[in-house]
Amino acid sequence: MKLTILGGGGFRVPLVYEAAATGATGLTIDEIVLQDVDPSRLRTIERVVEELGAELRAQGRTVGPLPRLIVTTDLREAVVGADFVFSAVRVGGAEGRTVDERVALDLGLLGQETVGAGGLAYALRTLPVALEIARTLAEVAPRAWTITFTNPAGIVTEAMRSVLGDRVVGICDTPIGLVRRVSRLIGEDVDAPDALDRIGIDYVGLNHLGWLRGLSVDGEDRLPGILADDAALEQIEEARLVGFDWVRAMRALPNEYLYYYLFTQQARERILEAGTTRGEFLVEQQGRFYGQAAEKSEACCDGPLAAWRATLHEREATYMAESREADEERRPEDVAGGGYQEVALRLMTAIASGRTERMILDVGNAPAGSSTAAADPSGRIVPQLPDDLVLEVPCLVDGDGVHPQAVGPVPLEQLGLMAQQRGAERCILEAATVGDPVRARRAAWEGFSTHPLVRSVDLGGKLVDAYARRQPAVGRLLGY
Repeated sequence: MKLTILGGGGFRVPLVYEAAATGATGLTIDEIVLQDVDPSRLRTIERVVEELGAELRAQGRTVGPLPRLIVTTDLREAVVGADFVFSAVRVGGAEGRTVDERVALDLGLLGQETVGAGGLAYALRTLPVALEIARTLAEVAPRAWTITFTNPAGIVTEAMRSVLGDRVVGICDTPIGLVRRVSRLIGEDVDAPDALDRIGIDYVGLNHLGWLRGLSVDGEDRLPGILADDAALEQIEEARLVGFDWVRAMRALPNEYLYYYLFTQQARERILEAGTTRGEFLVEQQGRFYGQAAEKSEACCDGPLAAWRATLHEREATYMAESREADEERRPEDVAGGGYQEVALRLMTAIASGRTERMILDVGNAPAGSSTAAADPSGRIVPQLPDDLVLEVPCLVDGDGVHPQAVGPVPLEQLGLMAQQRGAERCILEAATVGDPVRARRAAWEGFSTHPLVRSVDLGGKLVDAYARRQPAVGRLLGY
């Protein structure tokens, strides 16, 4: 079994390697290829992974031999013969993220990398790269399954599906993390062998914009009891983020990123009060890590693995810091969790072994063939939305692929927000692919102006101009 990780010099890649090397899901991976366009970062992560592999072997935590490790900057070389391709590229790096955030903040808007203006700017420079990756895979690895964690994951998955179809799936760890927290509160394990028969999940949305509307056990919806119990809601990070009264009014628990839609101004003010955006924090933090790791010799007492772990802990503890009070630390139970690497490995294992898994994934609204379990005669999971729109919904995964499951009716307020969000993102997709700078600028202007966290023709135009002038890739695309 060959796994290729695109963005292999990325900071969180060792988490994927550890999950694979320890056989956390029972899948044996013989070869892992790390591919990245930055050879220095790639070499640093290679050293971390090599040290991690030696430690796992010494601790007896590996299942069989360690996966053979290969590093390369060549995309085609990396994906040839791959069974699975995990795409986690960050076009423009953390430095590009800081521009995404600061341009929005300077115009009085929210600066956040995956939602709002920042997310659209990120998409505008990422979509051409994601499509080039998809075309390369279609040519040299057409039977590979592609798992994408590249943000903004919803529209990136949608674009790659236009080339690769159902063999590309988007993943995120936030929805299943929410479901697991709720299931533990009622004494259930959503991952238990009998859970498929006993536990029902009603979750629907887009990536970073979704709602858990029901969790049934043996046919009884247990979510209303959770919503009515302050002590239970206190244990759910998402409920604390948006308020107990609000989740009761909505009769649903939100994906944590809905905080930015519900408390937009508060989030912006907290980011400004901090004086440093998340992107700027990561540029400094990860720049320090990569720099120190490159300088230290292999004989150094600490080594790159220890430095990586210390940096990882700080990164996870400060995640979404603007959603908490200045003196409020993130709770250990909220930091802990399977993570996106566990989601990716579970997905791979189910497809490779045929063992059925239930997961929440980013998939097409009306997947090809018989892979949808949607109850609507149209074959769509959400009948009001287009066939090719990518949703985030519960799915069954087995040796035959990914099978999206039916969800309950989507109320107008949820449907409207989803449609407006993806409508804006689709304008950005048009801008990234139309090939004519004049039409691209017009599409980008429409996308920025109509996004639910912008909603201004004037600000939309200013965003297009600012991003085009400060992001070279965007400027070239729009003819600046």
